[in-house]
Amino acid sequence: MKTHHYTIYSIVMSLLQEAALVAVVLWLLPEFGINIPLWGLILMIVALGTYGYVAYRIGKNALARKPIVSPDIGSRGQTVSTISPKGYVRVRGELWQASSSSTIDIGEEIIVVAIKEMTLLVNPVHNDDYENK
Repeated sequence: MKTHHYTIYSIVMSLLQEAALVAVVLWLLPEFGINIPLWGLILMIVALGTYGYVAYRIGKNALARKPIVSPDIGSRGQTVSTISPKGYVRVRGELWQASSSSTIDIGEEIIVVAIKEMTLLVNPVHNDDYENK
């Protein structure tokens, strides 16, 4: 049911945006001596419609995903930026701000050791950790 309402909302908003574009191009811009040919207006409408469709598809997928409240301590992830002392990590497919006492390079595997507000405190996972288990 949620998706149905979101689809109707997206269609109505796209139509209103395109109507506003037509109004600006046909009535407002000529007042300032700016005349856009019909083919230009059609191109802008197609571009706005394409943007609306892409935004709808991305938004629909984001709404369909079940959110995680927060990663558990011990969850593993990967850095997407250098952490020195702050940066970003991806844990369970979600991007989180992270902090570490050591510098961790991009692409390294990390483990969550604590959570402070909306920042994950992480440590790098070393290959020798696997050997000890």
